[in-house]
Amino acid sequence: MKQSELNNDQRERFNLMVMAAIDGELGPDEKKEFEHYVRNYPECRDEWEQFKKVKEVTKQMKLKSPADETWDSYWLNVYNRIERGLGWIFLSIGTIIVLVYAAYQFLIALFGDADVPVFVKAGIFLLVAGVIVLLISVARERFFVRKSDPYKEVER
Repeated sequence: MKQSELNNDQRERFNLMVMAAIDGELGPDEKKEFEHYVRNYPECRDEWEQFKKVKEVTKQMKLKSPADETWDSYWLNVYNRIERGLGWIFLSIGTIIVLVYAAYQFLIALFGDADVPVFVKAGIFLLVAGVIVLLISVARERFFVRKSDPYKEVER
């Protein structure tokens, strides 16, 4: 018995199921319901066939990698280097500000609590201070090494 047309609820249900069917995510009950739609409604069968073709085509597609010369010219472009450098600087500064503020709030809450022993407070303070000093030290070292790196202009 062929049906002529789907109502809005059935159409919406089929549309959800066709996406799950394409990805192979239908359960046993949903699969039976989906097969019912495909068997009994020509528009569902046609749509299902189109989606299968699209999936086959997209599975065969491959992204083309740019040539090495393209990447070399990209990184040599001053604007691109400045743009990426500024992005990293802004990201670093923002991260430092947020981390320092969080550490400050944590230390205020910790030192405001009279129930925490003094040696625990001192240990946590030294831990936070040590992490901050190490982060600054690593960042400073990376900055100065990058300036004097003899291999930075070597091309692959």
